[in-house]
Amino acid sequence: MDIPPAIVVSSGRCGSTMLSDILNSHPDILSISELFILQGRALFNFRRLSGNEMWSIVSRQTRAQRLQLSTDSDALLYPVGTPRARYAGAEIPPISWVALPHITDRPDDLLDELEPVIRSQPRQYAADHYRAMFACLRRKFDRKVWVERSGGAGMYAPRLARMFPEAKFIHLYRDGRDTAISMQKHPVFREAMRYIVTMREYGVDALKPMTGVSGHSFRDWAKLRTQLLIYVIFLFKRARDRELTLPEFGKFWSDIVDLTDRFLDTLPPERVLRVRFEDMQSEPEKEIARIVRFLDPSLEDPDWVKEAAQIPRPTRSRLGDLVPAERAALTESCRRSLQRLGYDLREE
Repeated sequence: MDIPPAIVVSSGRCGSTMLSDILNSHPDILSISELFILQGRALFNFRRLSGNEMWSIVSRQTRAQRLQLSTDSDALLYPVGTPRARYAGAEIPPISWVALPHITDRPDDLLDELEPVIRSQPRQYAADHYRAMFACLRRKFDRKVWVERSGGAGMYAPRLARMFPEAKFIHLYRDGRDTAISMQKHPVFREAMRYIVTMREYGVDALKPMTGVSGHSFRDWAKLRTQLLIYVIFLFKRARDRELTLPEFGKFWSDIVDLTDRFLDTLPPERVLRVRFEDMQSEPEKEIARIVRFLDPSLEDPDWVKEAAQIPRPTRSRLGDLVPAERAALTESCRRSLQRLGYDLREE
């Protein structure tokens, strides 16, 4: 019997890349990194897709993806500019940005192997296309289970749970104040915040369509259409002169975490594991063993755990670098979710 797959959800900027690297080092785990977060067209597509349509989604950049790539090209794992790279710039397939290079050092060859598999699939929902793709990769690399991790995927948790009702969920989170400080310095999250601010100007909560669309009613379609319309406006407006404050990022973190955690509370307890970034730093062996045991006891390997525990690197909190007024305002913006997750609200 197959081990149930797992999906890591988080706010982003909380150590999820580190977790992907840890899982990728396990000989029986297929670690899929940064795939779902780039596949908006598939995640929000409510009709069955042909194999050729799915291939187009994973292999061709959309305008939004080109914008994201120009904003954060440093996030690429694809070997741009090397003799091994077949593509450059807007030609790089979205699945090759991070997902395939995370698995192999020959991503173009792996893409060639996946193309006939994806194109040959019958007309079916995106989740079934992903299952077929991951099954192919599991067979090729002789892995027992797949685990997908995308930074910021917490906002998509309800949609992902509907797509993959068999999946377990790992909620990775970090003190929201440190997360907000990191988000403010990151180009993708600054762009996301500008988008959210623009949406608010038009009276739309940008997070609700991403978390609440079920694909079964006209009202859901209307919500998504409104979001896409305002996104087009955003592409032209961009609001680059807008100064984004730390408390705004703190509230953004708090909203995502609150939505994610409340939704996960509705799932059976055996399908959910909550992992604190700070515990991964202070007790890596204990937390890594707990994660693998949650995936499946058959994956436990004490020797591997000891090796994987060398991957996390000590990271100090940046909260103490802020002046008292900034710390107080940031703490207040994060208060709701900090309390929910059991963090100490002192500002030191």
